[in-house]
Amino acid sequence: MAADSDSKIAWHRAQVRKHREALKNIETAKFAIGEIAHPAAIAQTRKLVADLKHKIEQSEQIILQHERQTRRPRSTDLRSLSSVQWSTWNANGPR
Repeated sequence: MAADSDSKIAWHRAQVRKHREALKNIETAKFAIGEIAHPAAIAQTRKLVADLKHKIEQSEQIILQHERQTRRPRSTDLRSLSSVQWSTWNANGPR
């Protein structure tokens, strides 16, 4: 993957990796150790998982919006190029 010229997007990509790793660790701990039987702990874990998923979704939306604005279409055949909305594409990024 090429380096991002926009530090905000690079930060969001790092956050997505970090939050996915945290989710993976929580799920792994559930199977390795088992869930704690205390209802408050279960509720806290579920809240943490929901919060991490929400943060991942927000960062992915920001990254996707950035990629839609800055990436050119990969295909060069006439059908692919004619389906692109060129009015929304900006090679220089958002201004």
